[in-house]
Amino acid sequence: MTEVMTNCLNIVRDLGPTFAGRAEKHDAEDMFVADNYADLKKARFFSALVPTEMGGGGASHSEMCAALKELAGYCSSTALACSMHQHVVAAAVFNHRRGNPGAKLLEAVGAKELVMVSTGATDWLASNGVAQKVEGGFRIDARKIFASGSPAGDMLASSAPYEDPEEGWQVLHFPVPFSAEGVRIEENWRAMGMRGTGSHTVIYDDVFIPDEAIALRRPRGDFHAVWNVVLTVAMPLIMSVYTGIAERAAEIAREKAAKRPDPTATYSLGEMENALVTAQLGHQAMVGITNNYDFDPVNETANNILIRKTITANAAKQTVEKAIEAVGGIGYFRSTGLEKLLRDVYASQYHPLAEKKQLLFSGRMSQGLDPVDALN
Repeated sequence: MTEVMTNCLNIVRDLGPTFAGRAEKHDAEDMFVADNYADLKKARFFSALVPTEMGGGGASHSEMCAALKELAGYCSSTALACSMHQHVVAAAVFNHRRGNPGAKLLEAVGAKELVMVSTGATDWLASNGVAQKVEGGFRIDARKIFASGSPAGDMLASSAPYEDPEEGWQVLHFPVPFSAEGVRIEENWRAMGMRGTGSHTVIYDDVFIPDEAIALRRPRGDFHAVWNVVLTVAMPLIMSVYTGIAERAAEIAREKAAKRPDPTATYSLGEMENALVTAQLGHQAMVGITNNYDFDPVNETANNILIRKTITANAAKQTVEKAIEAVGGIGYFRSTGLEKLLRDVYASQYHPLAEKKQLLFSGRMSQGLDPVDALN
């Protein structure tokens, strides 16, 4: 098959070698990949998914998955942080195509190359924080962890719980500019891996959100239909990064273990290749389910994505582990590159849903139950 060079892939292939040269310093110093973000912004990578008629690059969802996978081979932290922005934009593209709100965000990203930051790691079914009703809107207090890309962020896609006096507990979804009064970043991202993502905690200290900014109200704790959209567009993008990490680890292992006489290295390489193909197949299946936004946003779709997310994450981790095993003792040295990839790939298990939660979700679906027990 002839390879099609998309604009977003061209950007990655142009900038990737420079990013690779910076990756060790970013990792060693827990430094956000600000310089990489600046280069990507100049190249208009952050608006690549925005339709061309709205000022963007018009890249498809599958093209962005391919670009992020390749970017991960140069700098996994840059790729993961970018995936958090891209999945917010992708959800807006899906909604806009279905005649739902999304155009305003897309036009803003297309015109201004805005960087979106998701607080979704904290904002699952229950969300966190406190929302109080005031005249004209709400006052929000909250701590939002794992806000990847926050040092370069322009806008947060966020939520907070609110106890409505008539309808009971709800979760309010809304955008928040980083420039809003009361928004600040607590620079506490000191992690085992993915050290350059800038996944700091964002603090909301009495932040005012006007009524008209509330994009969605949903019952707190229930599995709302919005997640069928978010999970289906987000997980293939995010898991592109970990598949790319696995592919890079395999490249290093093949090179370093090519002439290693120990027959156990050969066996480990065989295990690595099996794990890599499993990760690739799982990821390809996820991209296929999303089908460039042509999917039904139903529970069964989200379930299929989540099952494959677990399979892909586990196989990606096994790929890197087997790569180190095949290489032998030199794999333990930072200079080999595998040690960093192992630390980075372990982050795959923390994206929703974690494996045990996914198993409960899928098991309940098999029993004909709601996928999530709202009481737990």
